[in-house]
Amino acid sequence: MPHQRSRIGAHTPTTGGMAKRSIEYAKITGAEVIQVFASSPRMWAMPAAKPELDEAFKIKAAELDLHTYVHAPFLINLGSPTEATYLNSLASTAYSLQRGADIDALGVVIHTGSAVDATHVDRAWKQIHEGMMPILDALSDDSPFLLLEPTAGQGQSLVKKLDDLENYLKALEYHPKVGICLDTCHVFAAGHDISEKGGMSKTLDLLVQIAGVERFKLVHANDSMDVCGALKDRHQNIGDGHIGIEPFAELLAHPATAGVPLVLETPGMEEKHTGEVALLKSLRDKK
Repeated sequence: MPHQRSRIGAHTPTTGGMAKRSIEYAKITGAEVIQVFASSPRMWAMPAAKPELDEAFKIKAAELDLHTYVHAPFLINLGSPTEATYLNSLASTAYSLQRGADIDALGVVIHTGSAVDATHVDRAWKQIHEGMMPILDALSDDSPFLLLEPTAGQGQSLVKKLDDLENYLKALEYHPKVGICLDTCHVFAAGHDISEKGGMSKTLDLLVQIAGVERFKLVHANDSMDVCGALKDRHQNIGDGHIGIEPFAELLAHPATAGVPLVLETPGMEEKHTGEVALLKSLRDKK
């Protein structure tokens, strides 16, 4: 059976509107998939949807056969011991899922977050369960997936290494609308050495073992400015960091990534991303 093709694309700016800026970005860079912020990534603001603009975006995306993902705000931390942060995180997650549905996004990415304080870890899992189950149970079959993105493992991260995803999936009762977004920079920073030969395959095998291949929905394709295990979330352009190009060829050849899209979150704009999209496509299309 042939390996199902993975779409390649990038996180795109939305200034000036998704129907204009994001679509143009996709055209210029040759993206087959894009990721957007549906609201400010660094604020709790949840602006009202503008259905006519959403419709214009959906029409143009469909014309380009372009798939879309939403990245929820960075402020979201469902494990926070601060009540206001926790409640805002729940509201922002629900909002992001709704905005994802409005623009026909396939998934909404949230960071797995931190307990902040070592004494709060057990309570963090309880509050994630209590707050998120009603939100997940309200989703329909057509709703976007909630995609959990493990962070770089710093501090009291709830998912320090991929093994910890099991706790998150348990807290969410292995809900069918929960998937995984693997960020290559984050997983490398957390200590999974995907730069060594076979390291990427080993890491993907572990992810499949923990979460199941059916939950593996998206890759954030990023090189790393820092060495493996540095616990630093600093993205670099593909081939310019400590991961290198070859691991991405290994990733694209792995059975678990069949049909799983790759989205760049690397430095630079159209000029840089055009080259990187082309590079990843060339790795994908090698026979």
